[in-house]
Amino acid sequence: GKNEYDLLVVGGGSGGLACAKEAAQFGRKVAVLDYVEPSPRGTTWGLGGTCVNVGCIPKKLMHQAALLGSALKDAQHYGWNISQPVHHTWSAMAQGVQNYVKSLNWGHRVQLQDKKVKYFNIKGSFSDPHTVRGLTKAGKEVSCCDNIVIATGGRPKYPTHIAGALEHGITSDDLFWLKESPGKTIPLLIDVSLECAGFLTGIGLDTTVMMRSIPLRGFDQASHISKKKQICFTTQQQMASLVTEHMESYGTKFLKRCFPTKVEKLKSNRLQVTWRNADLNTEETDSFDTVMWAIGRVPDTKTLNLETVGVKTDSETGKIIVDASEATSVPHIYAVGDITEGRPELTPTAIAAGKLLAQRLFGQSSELMDYDNVPTTVFTPLEYGCVGLSEEAAVQCHGSDNIEVYHAYYKPLEFTVAERDTTQCYVKMVCLREREQRILGLHFIGPNAGEVIQGFALGIKCGATYPQLMKTVGIHPTCAEEVTKLHITKRSGLDATVTGC
Repeated sequence: GKNEYDLLVVGGGSGGLACAKEAAQFGRKVAVLDYVEPSPRGTTWGLGGTCVNVGCIPKKLMHQAALLGSALKDAQHYGWNISQPVHHTWSAMAQGVQNYVKSLNWGHRVQLQDKKVKYFNIKGSFSDPHTVRGLTKAGKEVSCCDNIVIATGGRPKYPTHIAGALEHGITSDDLFWLKESPGKTIPLLIDVSLECAGFLTGIGLDTTVMMRSIPLRGFDQASHISKKKQICFTTQQQMASLVTEHMESYGTKFLKRCFPTKVEKLKSNRLQVTWRNADLNTEETDSFDTVMWAIGRVPDTKTLNLETVGVKTDSETGKIIVDASEATSVPHIYAVGDITEGRPELTPTAIAAGKLLAQRLFGQSSELMDYDNVPTTVFTPLEYGCVGLSEEAAVQCHGSDNIEVYHAYYKPLEFTVAERDTTQCYVKMVCLREREQRILGLHFIGPNAGEVIQGFALGIKCGATYPQLMKTVGIHPTCAEEVTKLHITKRSGLDATVTGC
């Protein structure tokens, strides 16, 4: 018989919802299955996926809370009389953030209803290539579909080999939904850990980051030239060092090349963490109120039953292998977002890919998602934004003799009166050296990095060249104008510190 739905989307995050809503615009019968498995700590949330509930949205709001804290310190230099000490109340911030997130959950449900997309708050599992089983409260099976899109995203990893990690640790899934302050916290590292450590320090909490290796290790979304994850390390390492140096100068502690071995609960209810310091070859311990694991994410596929229907996944990452049209190894089964191998784990790319997929399936379009030159930002206290290739990736692609890197250490005007340290404010542009000098990548550390990079991303997408940038008049006085003034090359060895206004 005829299939029940033209499109079934499994996963109600950014990519899945965008795909479902777009397909519904074409008058198709669409359903969305979304179910949030509670975290080991029992945290759960509503419709909207990682970004809305436990990612970009709450993270940026808490980052803003920390920025307001440093603005209060700056304000005194600008003549504001602020009575000391200034206190931050976690519960008030958390309530405000959580209420806003819940309003977004509600908004997503209303939008699905308005577009006549059927929403099931249930877990889906393949029983055959056209059938996804999922029991509703009424006991009915959601079944046959012409096309299926998998968009279940990822969840944080737990280091289950470390004693006490699961029982006593939390992840970013829990942090944003805590009702009370996490107190003295030790996040154990990857990108989101730096962002979380930054805002926890910024709101006045004693925060230590334990790092096994280099910070921002997974931050190579800017260049997808190769599956290997090491191609961004020159830019990455240089930029990550500046970001962490800034954090250290503002009070975040770093334990580098340290490997946690166990977590134990003390009688006082505090958590004692034991770790091995690889450089000193010693065993060390300290106690904390909260231990947060941020060691990466795993694709949320375990209940999907992918093997039965023959959907191929990457043996290393577990992510679904897709082609340029987001198609899996099974015709009519597609995947978008964080679950797909070799794609950036970014909300806007998932949304764009989901919409374009629906347009190809139901709107006679042939346009594919372009994953090149995708801009992104890490919201650490001093933000790091980038677009295009890292220095290392550019060298790997074109050879070091064919690459020119322009760079500058600059001073945001706002930092001067407040006597803030500007040592780590840095901008770097990677260009081809040939006559046209096409811009391959732009990297920026400083306030509002995301706002700065977004506009330049359009230029780079359109093939902007270094001479064109030099003809662009900067807006004075801004941090973004520093990009239009870049003239010192790394190759020259000259001091890249900007002097004068």
